[in-house]
Amino acid sequence: MIERYSLPEMSGIWTEESKMQAWLQVEVLACEAMSELGLVPAMDVEEIKKKARFDVDRVKEIEARTRHDVVAFLDNLAENIGPAARWLHMGMTSSDVLDTGLAIQMRDAADILIEDTSNLLGVIKRRALEFRDTPMIGRSHGVHAEPITFGAKLAVWAFETRRNLDRLLRAKEVISYGQISGAVGMYESVDPFVEKYVCEQLGLTPAEASSQVLQRDRHAEYSCALAVAASSLEKFATEIRGLQRTEVMEAEEPFREGQTGSSAMPHKRNPIICERVCGLARVIRGNASVALQNMALWHERDISHSSAERVIIPDSTILLDYISHKFTEVLEGLMVYPWKMEQNMGLTRGLIFSEKVLLALVDKGTTRQDAYKMVQRNAMKAVHQEGEFLENLLGDEEVGQYLSADEVRACFDVGAALARSGVIFERLEALRVEP
Repeated sequence: MIERYSLPEMSGIWTEESKMQAWLQVEVLACEAMSELGLVPAMDVEEIKKKARFDVDRVKEIEARTRHDVVAFLDNLAENIGPAARWLHMGMTSSDVLDTGLAIQMRDAADILIEDTSNLLGVIKRRALEFRDTPMIGRSHGVHAEPITFGAKLAVWAFETRRNLDRLLRAKEVISYGQISGAVGMYESVDPFVEKYVCEQLGLTPAEASSQVLQRDRHAEYSCALAVAASSLEKFATEIRGLQRTEVMEAEEPFREGQTGSSAMPHKRNPIICERVCGLARVIRGNASVALQNMALWHERDISHSSAERVIIPDSTILLDYISHKFTEVLEGLMVYPWKMEQNMGLTRGLIFSEKVLLALVDKGTTRQDAYKMVQRNAMKAVHQEGEFLENLLGDEEVGQYLSADEVRACFDVGAALARSGVIFERLEALRVEP
């Protein structure tokens, strides 16, 4: 069986050596299956297993002549095995080897990405609970809206990351299929038992039907799961970039001792990791678009998908592994500034409590339309530097017909605004981070 790679060595899965090792597993297991059927002498199978080895450079040398990678691989095996090699690839077509081998690689890559995402989820959950009671301003359209907590912001990320984890688990399942069905998938020259045996030994499921290739909706779904996960990371990283802007400065990605922010300006501390996450997420999304286009092949098969997959699948898995690790590091070391969050909540001089006043007026019997007008005119005075919002309300005779001064002041309580947020964290505490 192909060896399991150690984190974070995602790239180890995608070496030529690993690819051909997967091919070798398929070929040897197929010989074992045919031996079970009495088609291949058991002693020849043992000879194959004993002597089967390949050299990547030699395969490439042969491929330069044959212009066919699987044929070159088989020729190299035959050089090392001898006469028993005649049983290799019996009744099979190249895609039986290529697609089943690729499924092994993609499944193993998914295992790493699942572990990455589970680790990230654990960090997000821990930090969300850490800041569950840290108030800050919530923004809509980039404009101050109403109070939230920083923990609640992270809780939203946690539940989204759990969904990404579930998507990756489904992606692993959908790609864990193999085929040994021969030319155009009709099993004309290979017994279906061979496919069943090979797939069982590899931990794969036989495709219900294949047209000489595994259908590329599987690969497209896998690639889209990676693209969604990457897009979530971009979303989270973009938020940190926004919070790190000088005029906001509510959170900041880690800045290590000795790190340089700018070659010209010594004061700069830039969100470079978050920006890197955003840029690479775009590459993964672009690769998913190619995977979707790869679904449409001519008739039973062509190889228009093959060259693209050699780029997009390794690149997407490697990149998602990388940005998952980098963003996890950012969150673990994220610097959070509650004092600045508190300061920013006061920038609008109480306007963030306008809805509370509106609802209090409605509760006292005024129409919503009249209440809205009363609150808005006092809010607009504050916007134009004509007094504090609270003082404007207290001086408004029409508002005073419905609300006492104490009732108006009660609307400006941050704690009351966040009183029901506990339900979010009850759900978060119950959130499972394991796959």
